[in-house]
Amino acid sequence: MRSVLFRKLSQKGYHVITSRMFQEAKSFLLGSLKIDLAIVDIKLPDGQGLNLMPLIKDSNPKAEVIILTGYGTIELAVNASKLGAFHFVTKPFDLNAFLDIVERALNHKSVLEENRTLKSHLRVSKSEKQIIGKSQELNNLVKLAKRVSDSDSTVLISGESGTGKELIAKMIHENSARLEGPFVAVNCGALSEDLLESELFGHKKGSFTGAVDDRKGRFCLANNGTLFLDEVGDMSPRLQVKVLRAIQEKVYEPVGGQTPIASNTRIIAATHKNLEKMVKSGEFREDLYYRLNVIPLLMPALRERKSDIPLLVNHFITRFNAQKNRSIAGASKEVFECLMAHHWPGNIRELENLIERMTIIKSSGQINFEDLPKTYSKKRQAETDSAELSFPEGGVDFNNIVDDFENKIILQALQKTGWNKNQAAILLKLNRTTLIEKIKKKGLKKPEKVDEFLDLDKSL
Repeated sequence: MRSVLFRKLSQKGYHVITSRMFQEAKSFLLGSLKIDLAIVDIKLPDGQGLNLMPLIKDSNPKAEVIILTGYGTIELAVNASKLGAFHFVTKPFDLNAFLDIVERALNHKSVLEENRTLKSHLRVSKSEKQIIGKSQELNNLVKLAKRVSDSDSTVLISGESGTGKELIAKMIHENSARLEGPFVAVNCGALSEDLLESELFGHKKGSFTGAVDDRKGRFCLANNGTLFLDEVGDMSPRLQVKVLRAIQEKVYEPVGGQTPIASNTRIIAATHKNLEKMVKSGEFREDLYYRLNVIPLLMPALRERKSDIPLLVNHFITRFNAQKNRSIAGASKEVFECLMAHHWPGNIRELENLIERMTIIKSSGQINFEDLPKTYSKKRQAETDSAELSFPEGGVDFNNIVDDFENKIILQALQKTGWNKNQAAILLKLNRTTLIEKIKKKGLKKPEKVDEFLDLDKSL
């Protein structure tokens, strides 16, 4: 049958590769072979054809699959469909009818690819619309995330808590070929080891006290879609082994189960911890780390993209006005100055919670300096207080004070731009020639030691 199909498909102009054994086909798929269509028999001399499905979908996510079997049952057909098979054919079959199925499968693949291409040009995903900001740091991250969306490779998103890692994960899913499949998230740090194992892999009835029914796990629920493992660094070593197998072998076993279940799931993981350090200290498996870190993405902290704070504030005010039936008319200049000066250890989540709190309490009108909690206003107040001069009896030399301040602010701009005079002039909103004349006139020179700049911020 394999020889007949090879001849007929070759005559039709297709480039055909055949394999008699499971392991041979597996080696093809793990290599660089790219296919449009796989025709797979369920019974192979050294394995089950259905177990090739996850490998096919992983290495060639856009490929169609036709399953052949001499033991046709509804259960087998349903399982094949769940794994992403285009058609399920029972032997013996009419050869011409089968060739029609092949043509339909390839046409279906072509239509899907055209639709994906069109959608990618026309669609801005729901999650992408929620990513607020125009800073270079954020734009670079979003561009990279979009580029890797259409692959099926594992992604590891690192970044502090509250930076929006799950939002980026959703954006990747919504821009991928798995868009029609489910996006399933689980927080690995929120559950005990035993509960997390059951949550991930499901369990069989009677496998432990309280397991009164079979229960599907997140790997099952995310089949043909994306599984988001949040805070993966909190996972126990024992569970790390099981997750590694599920990613590597594309199979898993429910708690209390003995039959491996095939999984066609893309993994996106996230963590606020330094997994590389955890690997060195033995807290995290090195092999799992490298499996997860195929495509690394680093979320910038809010303090690294402070230029986005005004946009985020206005976005949250608009949202909470609608949700809470309020009529807040923005925030004052002093409020924005305070928010820009804050360190934001809780990142975007902290800012969102602050705006929600002030929207509820203020109810209407503009948010002013007096409305800010002390945590956010005290730095601004300290800066205001420090700006007040103590005048000695003999008075002060105004020109010297102004000249000294001008020196310090020019040096700070030069330091921030690495002594790039063009960029420093832009920061200071001066003409480049004006800045160069001031530097020469004042005799300002680049210090040999960076330590000489350490007190600039405090003095300003």
